[in-house]
Amino acid sequence: MADKDKSKPDYQLVLPEEDTRGPAPSSTSAEVKPKPKPKAKKPAAEKPQKAKSQAALWVVLIITLLLVLALGAAAYWYIWDKDNSNQLLISQQQLQQSALEALNDENGTLQQQLVALENSKQELAASVNALMQKTDTMEVQTEQLISQLNDMEGRRPSDWLLAEADYLVRMAGRKIWLEKDINTAILLLRNADERLQELSDPSVIPIRGYIAEDIQSLRQVNTVDRTQLALSLSGLLSKADDLPLHTFSRPGDAAENEGLSESIDDWQSNLAKVWHDIVDDFISVSHDDAPVAPMMSAEQQWLYKEQLKLQIMQAQSAAIAAQNDLFNSSLQNAIGLLNDKFDTQSPGVQGALSTLTSLTNTNIQESLPESLRATAPLQRLMEQRINGAYGNSAEVL
Repeated sequence: MADKDKSKPDYQLVLPEEDTRGPAPSSTSAEVKPKPKPKAKKPAAEKPQKAKSQAALWVVLIITLLLVLALGAAAYWYIWDKDNSNQLLISQQQLQQSALEALNDENGTLQQQLVALENSKQELAASVNALMQKTDTMEVQTEQLISQLNDMEGRRPSDWLLAEADYLVRMAGRKIWLEKDINTAILLLRNADERLQELSDPSVIPIRGYIAEDIQSLRQVNTVDRTQLALSLSGLLSKADDLPLHTFSRPGDAAENEGLSESIDDWQSNLAKVWHDIVDDFISVSHDDAPVAPMMSAEQQWLYKEQLKLQIMQAQSAAIAAQNDLFNSSLQNAIGLLNDKFDTQSPGVQGALSTLTSLTNTNIQESLPESLRATAPLQRLMEQRINGAYGNSAEVL
């Protein structure tokens, strides 16, 4: 529009005014001279029109500038939005990549778990097959055992009696070597012999003979009660501190009279001895040149009592361990110590001497048999019965 306005010429066509006053007077000349054109004068309305053109031009310019600004803003907004969209797209792609990697890892883990489950499934299947095979084997063995038990039903009581006799013989051996209880061992062997007797089986007669020999050998074993001996010595040991000591020792005569001779040739010397004995009964004079022993000190008294207790304790230990030689030697040492250092006139010392003297006659030595003769034959008979009754399935029992 502005270009169109600028192309128009800046002038207007002005028409001549008509003469309203009537016809002009005729002139004498034949020529009619035209009136000179008046100079074109710019009308007063030209200035407002030019101002309007300039205003329109400014409006167009402002509108153009606004359009340019709008286009620039739109371009900037488009570029900014595109950058944001790219960044959002990149972040979404990264998130998708991370999620894809996580899915890949999870997929790998699941694959490994599937492989492990498959292996476990195969192992479990193999175990199940093995168990089924074992179950089938056990069923077959069970059927065989049931049939064998049905066949052996009549002989079962005799087998139990034989097993009971074997158990009693074993218990007798434990009583002999572990508890040293000979009487109980003999009783157990008698019960085993009774069980074998109930079998009424001639094949067990040799074993009953071995049991009888074992009983006889046990009866010959010394059955002294060593526990009772140890308790007796323990009671004497507790009274050792109360026994009185012989604290004064009187010296003996310097010379002892010799006895009469039985020879007839010595009648003179015998007569002289008899004469001296008769005379000595009327008047007796003796000379003691030996020094008198002093009384015992407290340390010596304590030492003698401790020696006595030591000998009694040795005898007690020897009685428990069945050591006969040590037992007798300890008793002899204790008796000698009582006679030499203690007051033998005291009732307490006399009672201790009587107790120790009576114990010296006790034999505590015992010779136990190394084994029972009935054990091995009875065990072999049990094995033969089991193998004959159950055959190869004896191990299952």
